[in-house]
Amino acid sequence: MTGADLTFQFTQNWFAQNAVIWDKLVPRHKPQRILEIGSYEGRSACYFIEKFAAERPIELHCVDSWQGGVEHNAKAMSAVEKRFDYNVALAQRRVPHPVKLIKHKSLSHPALAKLIFINPEPVFDVIYIDGSHQAPDVLTDAVMAFQLLRVGGLMIFDDYLWSMEELGKQDSFNMPKPAIDAFINIFQRKMFVVRGAPVYQLFATKAFA
Repeated sequence: MTGADLTFQFTQNWFAQNAVIWDKLVPRHKPQRILEIGSYEGRSACYFIEKFAAERPIELHCVDSWQGGVEHNAKAMSAVEKRFDYNVALAQRRVPHPVKLIKHKSLSHPALAKLIFINPEPVFDVIYIDGSHQAPDVLTDAVMAFQLLRVGGLMIFDDYLWSMEELGKQDSFNMPKPAIDAFINIFQRKMFVVRGAPVYQLFATKAFA
């Protein structure tokens, strides 16, 4: 194995700022079954693998169409998917416990519908939502993912304050925040927002089914 084989192939470092707070919050839930919606190059998937398969066997479901969103260059997404495959394979080789990684190459809504059909009871300890950034998609992801999250489980929303347009010219259709706010408001008796976390991501735990 060459030195290059031991190096992750990430072209973006968006996740680095998240890892600090994740290190404090996510281990509390001792996740064994994890779902992420939006995988891109696999940076968050590799975090889950390296952090938790170091302690126990885990099952990780990664949902992504690898077609890109409105903010991506669709022509580059094939290479992004290849980097995902390489990175998660490398992460799995590095950890002492087995990782059951299920890759769902699909839009999130049909993938979630299939998971709900297969799992009539909630099965996931942690769900990370970082797929489409358009509000209708984010809201649909959240509502469907709620059905799969165990009571006491953690739901993480990425890019809470992201917008495609510049400040003052935002289109609420192209922002996760209105969808996340709507979900939290509607499910306020079933979800508790985790206080004290940075506002660029929003963390909530499931209190009731």
